[in-house]
Amino acid sequence: MTLDPECIFCKIIEGQIPAEIIYRNENVVAFNDLNPQAPTHILIIPTLHAENAAAISAISPTIIAAMHRAADAIAAERGLTGYRSVFNTGADAGQSVFHAHLHLIGGRGLAWPPG
Repeated sequence: MTLDPECIFCKIIEGQIPAEIIYRNENVVAFNDLNPQAPTHILIIPTLHAENAAAISAISPTIIAAMHRAADAIAAERGLTGYRSVFNTGADAGQSVFHAHLHLIGGRGLAWPPG
């Protein structure tokens, strides 16, 4: 497992910064977003550092699958009948923390197209 000592999400993985961890396994950690955009807004992050979804896919495509499996498990646990999973890749797409993360958003009707 490779982590970046300067990355806020890596610090959450290591327990240096507190977060409400709701799911964890060897591949991913999930916690509630501090700025939720829906009743359910959870960030699912890989337990290794990669800047974005494209980078994590290049390092380990199985981690992307693990992130989606975690999203599905969390959604089922919370009784969501539907949810949106979003990767923002790059600043122009709204990525503000440069550690790959999947947004799991649900708990209300979601409009299309998104913002």
